[in-house]
Amino acid sequence: MRVLVVEDEHVLADAIAEWLRDETHAVDLAHDGEAALERLAVNDYDVVVLDRDLPRVHGDDVCKELVASDSAARVLMLTAAAQLDDRVTGLSIGADDYLPKPFAFPELAARVLALGRRSRPAAPPVLRRAGITLDPARREVFRDGRFVPLARKEFAVLAELLRAQGGVVSAEHLLEKAWDEHADPFTGAVRLTVLKLRRKLAGPPVIETVPGVGYRIA
Repeated sequence: MRVLVVEDEHVLADAIAEWLRDETHAVDLAHDGEAALERLAVNDYDVVVLDRDLPRVHGDDVCKELVASDSAARVLMLTAAAQLDDRVTGLSIGADDYLPKPFAFPELAARVLALGRRSRPAAPPVLRRAGITLDPARREVFRDGRFVPLARKEFAVLAELLRAQGGVVSAEHLLEKAWDEHADPFTGAVRLTVLKLRRKLAGPPVIETVPGVGYRIA
């Protein structure tokens, strides 16, 4: 999934981003509300991890603008204010979930994954197709009962292909969801990652190339 982490404490922001990247998500960072709004205007995110007390533009206002834009992105609001009234306020302005600081990274990652499932058409927690089983929570992939070790990008690309349920997924979409904002749109990273996936999944071939359109698992 594509995740935006908005947190003005740089050390904490980097730690959250690294944890989520280890969970195979593509993560962008913003350290104030103004930068967050700029990224939200140009990128399609599944989940926004949003600190509430932000400089330049308050987190509440970022959340309100995101909701007003009718974005499908889900908001996980982070804050040191953990009183009931604070949680109610955060949820009432449009946040989908609320996590007080300090928090445990495994819980944050689990909440991000749960919110990501809600940002798209409903998909089962465990994805299955063509003999492939992918468990996002455990980060495990099996092909016909055989465990398949995958790198982060390979896992993320395979998850997007499985979520399409047989539909064609463009290289642009895969780049958007599996890589962060620093990815070169003209890179051959998607093609190379699909090539590695095919090799690791082994035969019979399961990932089809649709010329000029993208890839699919039929």
